[in-house]
Amino acid sequence: MSTIDKTSGLADADFAGDARKQSNLGDAFTDYVGRLRGGEMGSLPALLGLVVLYVVFGLANDKFLGLLNQANLVVQAGSICLLAMGLVFVLLLGEIDLSAGVTGGVCATFTALAIVDHGQPWWVGVLVGVAVGALIGFVMGCLVAYLGIPSFVVTLAFFLGLQGVILKLIGEGGSVPVRDEVLRGLAIKNIPPLMGWIGAIVIVAVFALLSLRQYRVQVARDLSRPPFALVLIKIGALAAVVLVITGLLNQNRSIRPNFVIEGIPWVLPVIVALLVLWTFVLGRTAWGRHLYAVGGNAEAARRAGINVNRMKVTAFMICSSMAALAGVMAASYSGKVSPSSGGGNVLLYAVGAAVIGGTSLFGGRGKAINAVIGGVVIAVIANGLGLLSQASWINFVVTGAVLLLAASVDAISRRRRSAAGI
Repeated sequence: MSTIDKTSGLADADFAGDARKQSNLGDAFTDYVGRLRGGEMGSLPALLGLVVLYVVFGLANDKFLGLLNQANLVVQAGSICLLAMGLVFVLLLGEIDLSAGVTGGVCATFTALAIVDHGQPWWVGVLVGVAVGALIGFVMGCLVAYLGIPSFVVTLAFFLGLQGVILKLIGEGGSVPVRDEVLRGLAIKNIPPLMGWIGAIVIVAVFALLSLRQYRVQVARDLSRPPFALVLIKIGALAAVVLVITGLLNQNRSIRPNFVIEGIPWVLPVIVALLVLWTFVLGRTAWGRHLYAVGGNAEAARRAGINVNRMKVTAFMICSSMAALAGVMAASYSGKVSPSSGGGNVLLYAVGAAVIGGTSLFGGRGKAINAVIGGVVIAVIANGLGLLSQASWINFVVTGAVLLLAASVDAISRRRRSAAGI
């Protein structure tokens, strides 16, 4: 099993909060401080780092906090967040997928070829790409789970081999344009402001209803629960964030007086929808509980009746499927697919995003939201340094330093949890 909370018997990485007794806000705060001291840092370091980055870049360049740049930042972070979300599932098992970036490039190639060469509609092309990604993940998962080959070796081999597949499909120096109105619109078009407001209100209303319903069920069944005031604070905080972001992005951010640019980029609702889906899967399904259990202690999970091999295969399939979506999103942003798609630093940024956001490299700890937060951190670093006209090498050094710091925090937190006996 994963790290166990002694008082609850539940995996502390995901479900232990359901069984902690918190009668008021003071108890909730004390419990949170205790978890921090015990090494339960979560996404807090990444959030604090994000605040620091915004302050530094905001003071260094007036354009950074501008609405136009913030909207561009959302688009730039899109593919990183999607790929990092997929990697979370593999990292939760204590495994790694070095081929995820290139897998996205291959899948985007199949999507583009299905549309351009075979005249298929965009949704068929996307389904083809996701199916190819799931197949790649299935093969890698089987090699890792059933043959016992280390995931590092398997995915490194696929990293090399899949680059050859892209070259075969496109040809060296060639490219396939992505001109479909829907797919291209993911990166260059925005949601109408009215639709954005409706979506924001729906998100807040659904979250509030679900939170209040969960609290009512906990009261009715006399289960341990957070203070009602804390539930209201969480609802209010989410409402403030969602409505403020919607209000800002719905303003006209064009630098030309006769040209209007307003609305939320289509990338954002795609990320939010997948974030909600995977948060539910990890946090509220038996499959999610089993994944955390396998990541915490595979042998204990096997003895508890969990099919460990099946969990590994499905985790790799989800990772590669998300890589396919990330590849399509990157192709939408660049407007084409080329032999270099998914290569370079794509994978490093995605792994860095997951770890920086709070996902443990040791397995058993992490959430989908960690990938999104870390993806934003990576995008902010690249965006902010770009506005400051810094040399490319500085971007690599800063990003590497941030990743090393995040890994250090993860290692220290793990030691503190072990010392505390949790």
